[in-house]
Amino acid sequence: MTAAPEAKKRRRLTQRVQFRLVLAFLALIIALLALLNSYPVAASRDIVFSEKESSLLEQAGVLAASLAALDTLSGDGAAQVVQLLGLTGWERVMVTDAAGLVLYDTGTPSAEGRYALFAETARALGSERVFYSRFSGGAFRSSAAMPIARDGATIGSVYLSEVDSGQAEIILAFRDRLFAVSVVALAAAIALTLVFTLRLTRRITRLSEAVRTVREGNYAQRVAVEGGDELSELYADFNSMTETLQKTEEQRRRFVSDASHELKTPLASIRLLADSILGSEDIDPATAREFIQDISDETERLQRTTEKLLDLSRRDDGARGERKAVDLGRAAEATLRRLAPLAGKSGVDLRCDCAPGCLISAPEDDVYQIVFNLAENAVKYNVPGGSVDVSVRAEGGRVLLAVEDTGIGIPPEDLPNIFSRFYRVDKARSRERGGSGLGLSIVHDAVAALGGEIRVEPGEERGTRFTVSFPALDGKGAAK
Repeated sequence: MTAAPEAKKRRRLTQRVQFRLVLAFLALIIALLALLNSYPVAASRDIVFSEKESSLLEQAGVLAASLAALDTLSGDGAAQVVQLLGLTGWERVMVTDAAGLVLYDTGTPSAEGRYALFAETARALGSERVFYSRFSGGAFRSSAAMPIARDGATIGSVYLSEVDSGQAEIILAFRDRLFAVSVVALAAAIALTLVFTLRLTRRITRLSEAVRTVREGNYAQRVAVEGGDELSELYADFNSMTETLQKTEEQRRRFVSDASHELKTPLASIRLLADSILGSEDIDPATAREFIQDISDETERLQRTTEKLLDLSRRDDGARGERKAVDLGRAAEATLRRLAPLAGKSGVDLRCDCAPGCLISAPEDDVYQIVFNLAENAVKYNVPGGSVDVSVRAEGGRVLLAVEDTGIGIPPEDLPNIFSRFYRVDKARSRERGGSGLGLSIVHDAVAALGGEIRVEPGEERGTRFTVSFPALDGKGAAK
């Protein structure tokens, strides 16, 4: 019984559901926050890169077109054009001739009179439009190069560069705020995750403890249902299961007790009678024969009870006979012929009104037991000069079997319990007439197994009327 708690104590942290849930939630949250901190910043940076590319290439194109209009490309001419276009605000403006010699340069130190060694300039002299930009050191560092073309020939190049720290500061401030928000969100998420997982695992643990309690045999265990989530539904299902188990256990104990009592009574009578015979040395033959007859009667009663118990046990185990098309009317007539001697001995008139062709799908033995038990009870609990009416008819896709007697009847307060095992309306009279309290239970189980329904009600004048309804078959054995 202590294996489960010991296993729980030995369980490592990484094996606990709570740890795995927290780890999974944190991994998801961290991944989302990482995406939140990287994607907006990267998207903003790409937007700035796009704006820079458009702006620098446009300015470089305007400068290159203006320089191409000069008669002679020179440093002085380039300086005048730059001043005229208002491009003095750039970090660096450089103009070269076709050989890469720098004619004009605003950089510090100036490269005028030397050859430009920039990759952008070399590519521009090869008639390419070039743009580079990077985000580093808290600023956007961008450059663009454009060829100066006249009459389809490249006569020089233009190089522009800038350092923009203003937009970089905006993006960095945005990134810092995102990071601060992410830290707060992460802390809140960790707290909420711990609260959620603690509550969830506590509820699971409560159910687990309840399961262990039930496993130890306490079927009265229940779990308080809270909320309307899946665990609450699981709690409700668990309570329903334990309630069923409790009822089943109570029925089992009552069944064992009742069965033991039913078997004990005839066995005690047999032993008493046998001891009486053995203890009387001068018993006369007539008395001995009477005692032996009583022993035979008790043995027969014991056999009937044992057979009914075995039949109920087989039904509880799901044993079912082979189904076939059975004419219920003919089966009822054959069963009543077997009961005719008992009815004659009791002074009861058996009447049968059975329509032909009322087919049902059932094992023949089950049909016999249903009709026999209902009719036998009707005869046994009847009055001298009474009658038992058995009828079979088809109605609305069903086959109806009715057994009505003019006997002592069943009190209304006992009607809900008559199909319970070992239940007797009048225990004294039942024992006198050989009843075991199992016949109607067998009938009820057999009818339910065949998909039928059974109903009991007082007779029209007196006595009791049982009505059993079965699904009907057509002449070819198919359900209607």
